[in-house]
Amino acid sequence: MGTKYTITLQNCAFFARHGVHDEEEFLGQRFFVDAELDVVAAGALESDSIDDTVNYGIAFTVIEEIVTGKRRNLIEALALDIAKGLCEKFHQVRRAKITVRKPNAPVPGVLDFVQVSVEHFAG
Repeated sequence: MGTKYTITLQNCAFFARHGVHDEEEFLGQRFFVDAELDVVAAGALESDSIDDTVNYGIAFTVIEEIVTGKRRNLIEALALDIAKGLCEKFHQVRRAKITVRKPNAPVPGVLDFVQVSVEHFAG
């Protein structure tokens, strides 16, 4: 398999309207996403070229488009869609682990956030 490395985008914040409750769609809320991408070194480490690796800015935009796009009931589904989208966009990515945090989850108590992590393997 050769050399691999991991690129992480941590705590990306977006406003969206995901959730099963009507008020979540009406009010919306912030969601936070971490993306951990295992990249097979297809020459990037030697070439030192952005063309041979995952461009962070483009990766952020892919995440943003998915989070702020189609509404989903479950953050589990959202995390999987992000993982698949990143693997499709970047052929160098072999594994995408996506964590989605929802700080304002409608629960009957106090918590910092609800969090779901999904791993998707390309190919």
